[in-house]
Amino acid sequence: MCGAPSQDTLDQTLPVGVDPATATILQGRVVRSGEPVPSAYVRLLDRSGDFTAEVVSSATGAFRFYAAPGRWTIRALSPAGAGEQSVDAGTGFTETVIDLV
Repeated sequence: MCGAPSQDTLDQTLPVGVDPATATILQGRVVRSGEPVPSAYVRLLDRSGDFTAEVVSSATGAFRFYAAPGRWTIRALSPAGAGEQSVDAGTGFTETVIDLV
């Protein structure tokens, strides 16, 4: 069993002390054919492809990471398929959709 935290309570509310004016927030949804994919393992990989963090997508396919500015790869794995997206994140919110194939 993975120790990744559930994203079930994910909404636009940020934890106390997280300010989008100074924080880098990577978030999005995991989908397949436009439909949300719950319980997908969503991994954050750094510029060199090394594992940094992992969460489990919510019932609506949502996920969120707090990271440093820079180039990241977000990879989603599920029995429904796999997909990934590279993103350049700066301060504030960076939104992405991971479409599984």
